[in-house]
Amino acid sequence: MARRRELQPDEQALWQAVARTVTPAPGKMPLRRLETPAHPQPVREDAGPRPEPKPLSAFRLGEKAAPRMPAHDVQPQVGDWLAAAPLQMDARTHARLTRGKLTPEARLDLHGMTLNEAHPELIRFILNAQGAGMRLVLVITGKGSRSAPDHGPIPQRRGILRHQVPQWLARVPLGPVVLQVTEAHLRHGGSGAYYVYLRRR
Repeated sequence: MARRRELQPDEQALWQAVARTVTPAPGKMPLRRLETPAHPQPVREDAGPRPEPKPLSAFRLGEKAAPRMPAHDVQPQVGDWLAAAPLQMDARTHARLTRGKLTPEARLDLHGMTLNEAHPELIRFILNAQGAGMRLVLVITGKGSRSAPDHGPIPQRRGILRHQVPQWLARVPLGPVVLQVTEAHLRHGGSGAYYVYLRRR
């Protein structure tokens, strides 16, 4: 509780003069002698009247509740944004590719590799394939293991290589070499592998 100090004589005289001019409201205590705290507290200004609460919308007994908005996904699935990418290759060839009608000329399996191991291996494989005149290759990443628990503050998606490889293929030095990337057909690994269609030399 803040300590209070006695008013100086001139302050007390001024207060009494003001108090004599005030008529107390009915049922209210008359004004007492003012005591000023040693450390006055700041006076909070009135923020004005509070807004009225919004009325609830009318509903009928047995009526279904409005559907909830879906949770926001900050990172869409790889297959979704690959499918939404603009088509750079011949549409007829792409249709045959997505149906698994084309046979890859070479394949790279990145199973069991770390990111530091897989990145240079992918660069070597893609550049060598284009140098050999190949157009379609298969990169196998796997779908990721569910065995490793994720206890970190930022949740990690299952299959880190599966999410990282398309990003590597879009960046230098592989970006200028790669024409199109799509998820493989089930006969070639499905969502655990990618068709990489290369540009001509």
